[in-house]
Amino acid sequence: MLAFLISAIRLGMTFLFGSTGETITEKSGHLNLGIPGVMCVGASCGCYAEYLYLSQMREMRITASPFLAILIPIVATLAGGALMGLIFSFLTVSLRANQNVTGLALTTFGIGVSDYMISETGPIYSKGSRYFTEPLPFADELGIVGEILFSHGVLIYLSIIIALLTSFVLNHTRIGLNLRSVGEDPAAADAAGINVSLYRYSATCIGSAIAGLSGLSFIMDYLNGNWEYCIDAIGWLCIALVIFTVWKPNLAIIGSILFGALYIVSSYITGISFAAKELFEMLPYVVTIIVLVFTSARDSKNSQPPKSLGLPYFREER
Repeated sequence: MLAFLISAIRLGMTFLFGSTGETITEKSGHLNLGIPGVMCVGASCGCYAEYLYLSQMREMRITASPFLAILIPIVATLAGGALMGLIFSFLTVSLRANQNVTGLALTTFGIGVSDYMISETGPIYSKGSRYFTEPLPFADELGIVGEILFSHGVLIYLSIIIALLTSFVLNHTRIGLNLRSVGEDPAAADAAGINVSLYRYSATCIGSAIAGLSGLSFIMDYLNGNWEYCIDAIGWLCIALVIFTVWKPNLAIIGSILFGALYIVSSYITGISFAAKELFEMLPYVVTIIVLVFTSARDSKNSQPPKSLGLPYFREER
């Protein structure tokens, strides 16, 4: 049970990055279905940057810095994710393309870019993953509590910090209020002097950058550096988690652990068939559908998506 809980937390925080990033994007009124592709590109950029850094250190016969071995992949991942968000915003805001079609195209594009980078370098099992999985130094001294709460790598705690910070910004700052206004009624926000395009561009790029960290976390922390694994399925679960937690990043912390537990529970049950395992992996989607039906029936304002989610806004047509 202890190993199951620790694994659920590690996988769950991968979902948390993607969910938080998509929540920021959707609060602006953008529905980015390209999150799986964003995660693939983010993971590829981060892993490749790690590969280049460690290779360069080996050639120069210099010991790699743990700080740089973590920082460089994170910066590369953020840049790759933000670039994908910029592409999405340019197509949907500036060129007025359909958001759903653009998002799906972005997913296909991102998976293709990731596969290309793997084929160019060969399957990579990043030795840099050990820097990302290093637990806090006092974890062993706290027994079971230390194993559950403090035996994780840096990305696990970073995901929680970003989720809490996002929740605070959305609910307690002027920027968050303006962003929610853009997502609810862009015409009214525009009339109040809020730059709708700027907020949608910014929210999508920042959200995509954070979502990119989801891919890096899954590869470096959960899979211990196995870059060959296809991660696009995880991206769809991140989008489902946004709905499950009714667009609240703070609730996504608990929801992500639940999703992680549901996704891996079949691996801890002995004697079940492959088909049964596939059914267990469907549980997060089933739970999301149930929550969606329940919140829709209640029609609670706090449990509904932004009113302008997925709808284009062009100032000239106001």
